[in-house]
Amino acid sequence: MSTPPSLVRLIEALERLPGIGRRSAERLAGHLLRVPEARALELADAIRDVRARIRACSRCRAPAEADSCPICIDATRDKALLVVVETPRDLAALESSGGYRGLYYVLGGRLSPLNGVGANELDLEGLGARVREGVVEEVCLATNPDLEGDGTALLVERELARLARERSAEGGGDLRVTRLARGLPSGGQIEYQSAAVIAEAFEGRRAVPRERS
Repeated sequence: MSTPPSLVRLIEALERLPGIGRRSAERLAGHLLRVPEARALELADAIRDVRARIRACSRCRAPAEADSCPICIDATRDKALLVVVETPRDLAALESSGGYRGLYYVLGGRLSPLNGVGANELDLEGLGARVREGVVEEVCLATNPDLEGDGTALLVERELARLARERSAEGGGDLRVTRLARGLPSGGQIEYQSAAVIAEAFEGRRAVPRERS
């Protein structure tokens, strides 16, 4: 039995989604055919709606329904601290922790030469504009702790160093560049950690405060 052309188009469209193979696409297509029509069309409406409404925040480049996202317009946030992340998903993960009250900047990806992603695909120009405003005093790099994430962080570090020199020459304040701490995870066991994680834990070791007598 041949597959109807419309069903083939749906399967091929689903297969183009990240992490969806041929079999998964076929199962999803079958599911959409089995559920009531109204439920299936909810997905189409949601996709249409998000494409019409969502845009990149003009300040941090995160997805938003307005020119500036709720985080950027929140007057209680620390505007002197800026965390740089690779994707909106990373922003959401950090924000959900509840332990950070500064602002963000989304690069829109990471350096990945094998996948054809170079420096031109990352939004460094927008980051530079934020730094040149003179409000940001510290930029914390929160790229992922892997080879591509480290390469991305190095690229951003070099750009920030250049911007810091420009700002200093113009009489502006110093720009501090930091990275998220790395090493042994809280609650983890040493015997199960990789050599790289243990090495980073040694590099990031700190003094234990003495008890006062």
